[in-house]
Amino acid sequence: MKVWKMVGVLVVVVLLAGAYYLFFTDKKEAADKKYVVALGDSLVYGKGDKENSGYIGRLEDKVNKEKTDETYSFENLGIPGQKSNQLQKQLMKPDVTKDLPDADLFIINIGTNDLIKSNGGDFKPLHDDKIVEAKEEYLDNLDEIIDTLHTLNEDAPILVIGLYNPYPDRESDKIEAYVDDWNETIIKEVKKQENVKYVSSNPLFKGKSKGEYFSDSLHPNGKGYDLIADQIMDSYNF
Repeated sequence: MKVWKMVGVLVVVVLLAGAYYLFFTDKKEAADKKYVVALGDSLVYGKGDKENSGYIGRLEDKVNKEKTDETYSFENLGIPGQKSNQLQKQLMKPDVTKDLPDADLFIINIGTNDLIKSNGGDFKPLHDDKIVEAKEEYLDNLDEIIDTLHTLNEDAPILVIGLYNPYPDRESDKIEAYVDDWNETIIKEVKKQENVKYVSSNPLFKGKSKGEYFSDSLHPNGKGYDLIADQIMDSYNF
């Protein structure tokens, strides 16, 4: 009987030791893992990529392959069709805000739908007055989005991805001018903020074949999303 009691005690000790080890190992791994949150529209979501990765999924793969001493976990909260005012509302949802204080980095890509939808959903024809008015509203929204993230998490850097011209292989000087103007507005706003960095995307597609780098009239394909992922890798030291 005493032998069986001793065996029972040993089993309990082994189980407790195993549980203790797993508990603190999990906590250590969680502490070592870097947490990145991506917010925005269908470009963040990755629409058009047959591999369903987009540039966020591709960036996660690239970072984890290159940064072998650390593990990065990316959470993609992109919503197709989302405008800047809708992203503001998304940041008010408890199921979204609860994890944001734990983030080590934020990536924001928003504004494409603000620009296009202000013009009626496409770029034909261009309505200057509507685009100019939408830009002012967008700037206010972007400022509030950044302030909200800073309030929830004052330590995590924020990367703001610029807009690009979705028609890089045809005559589109007027569209290019509006994209440049909106990007200059974003750059000015970013410069006023602490711990916020602008990442340019428009030059990536200039001179590129629409059929080779895009899946439709707006969204890149996997090859196009790779360009954006590489640009972020070159712009930020993970």
